[in-house]
Amino acid sequence: MTTARPNRIAAVDGGTYYHHATLNDPRWAHLIDRVIYAPELAEADLSDVDVLWINARQDASLMLKAKDNIRRLLEQGKTVAAMGESHAEHWMPGTEWTQREVNFWWWLTPSADSGLRQAAPDHSLWQHITLADATWHQHGFYTPPVGAVSLVDHVDGGSIFYEDRVTTPGRMLLTTLDPCYHHGSYFMPSTTRFLTGFVPWLKTLTD
Repeated sequence: MTTARPNRIAAVDGGTYYHHATLNDPRWAHLIDRVIYAPELAEADLSDVDVLWINARQDASLMLKAKDNIRRLLEQGKTVAAMGESHAEHWMPGTEWTQREVNFWWWLTPSADSGLRQAAPDHSLWQHITLADATWHQHGFYTPPVGAVSLVDHVDGGSIFYEDRVTTPGRMLLTTLDPCYHHGSYFMPSTTRFLTGFVPWLKTLTD
């Protein structure tokens, strides 16, 4: 009996201190096969990549220049995981984004409710993280296309994290969450827990 090999992950490095801290964290750095500097993504050879992990808070203009390369990867049936604050609505196909005012300190309110709700509880993501690991604050929400699967909903509408396997032959993972920034800035412990589960999930993600 043969076992499927782990996914080959390429992670995009925007060159900031929080990208450096995230991509070099020993808890998951060994799971990353390649690191691609963001200005080089447009011309990068992605033929050996199964999963392209676009870390949070990238320069959107650089991602826009790499739009065709990203789309080619998706057309090959590969996975692209795009995190928040990188304006993926401009360079990921089929995305619809709505900006929302950010309440950074909602948890200081007595009996605070983040408004986030777990969706698709049987999805494999939830074997690696909990809703609490995906809860800090939101910068806005996506409206997933028909047929896509939301993984984290907001009670006011929209999705904070969804999987789209209908827009392209590949798999798009889109989230408004920005764990790399907060983990690399050494605050918001839930973001570290999120990444501790998220990266191993990307490594083993299958159909």
